[in-house]
Amino acid sequence: MSETAVTKGKLAIYWAASCGGCEISLLGIDTKILDVAEAFDVVFCPCIADGKVRDMEKMQDGEIDVCLFNGGIRTSEQEYMARLMRKKSKVLIAFGSCASEGCIPGLGNLHNRDAIFEDSYQETASTDNPDRVRPQAATRVDEGTLHLPVFYDTLKTLDQTVPVDYYLPGCPPESPRIWEAIEAIVAGKLPPAGSVIGEHTTVCDSCPRTRDEKKIKAFKRTWEVIPDEETCLLEQGLVCCGPATRAGCGALCPAVNSPCIGCYGPNEGVEDYGARLMSALASVIDSEDPEEIDQIIEQGIPDPVGTFYRFSLAASYLRRSKQAVADGNGSSAAAADVR
Repeated sequence: MSETAVTKGKLAIYWAASCGGCEISLLGIDTKILDVAEAFDVVFCPCIADGKVRDMEKMQDGEIDVCLFNGGIRTSEQEYMARLMRKKSKVLIAFGSCASEGCIPGLGNLHNRDAIFEDSYQETASTDNPDRVRPQAATRVDEGTLHLPVFYDTLKTLDQTVPVDYYLPGCPPESPRIWEAIEAIVAGKLPPAGSVIGEHTTVCDSCPRTRDEKKIKAFKRTWEVIPDEETCLLEQGLVCCGPATRAGCGALCPAVNSPCIGCYGPNEGVEDYGARLMSALASVIDSEDPEEIDQIIEQGIPDPVGTFYRFSLAASYLRRSKQAVADGNGSSAAAADVR
């Protein structure tokens, strides 16, 4: 009698507002991709296969075992897909920093849709657009109406749109962490729902550099100094995000003499990554003079949002810049418009 065939799971991978690096990182698991293929049928991955949304819509609710969803939610199409994949998936994983925190696309929340379109379709040096044409959600032509997804004012994280079961951080997640997550899924050994799959300590804890008492008189830009290869980079005056950042990357940046930039997001229990990082950096400034402290910060950290919220603005308490919106009487008020 032949052996009973093992029923394979169904895996979906979707790419929303992100760069595509998460898909590339999946290939970094090397030959273990064959083990993934043995355990799962990839039923949806627009990056590598011609899957149709209508095929997903026809699936039974919960028919997909695991969905790796990377990217934030910037358009109506991405929101629709987030809701669809949530409905069709038993387990939905926010895969990578863009889905978990908003990442670099989330910095667009410093502006609104009109400002972004003005820059993209008018102000760039390579753009020739004398008629000031802008993308429209609906355009009427002889054959009918053409539709584009609505571009929202505010980029949202995946869990600001739908419930998320697990988070796999990183920009992109490192391949060993991806494989650990896949092993946990296959073995049915996932942590409690809502958990981050990965390590629960900081980059500093995995960094081999020598640390002493951190007291500095100035923050230095990376192009201003060639640091020594053994001493803590923060103690050398470089803005290293290691004290606030979750481990999982293997401290790869400090290993090549470059400060951690925070792509693995906040460590366990940290509610606002930027606030945690500000606190860590404030503790190393060797001054009690408010004017001197201001000068140290202004000269060494000229882009505070890009430094403290490079990956996490959309997920932070700040979330976005305030905007003026019209109220029912036609007057304006400051508000955080999510659309």
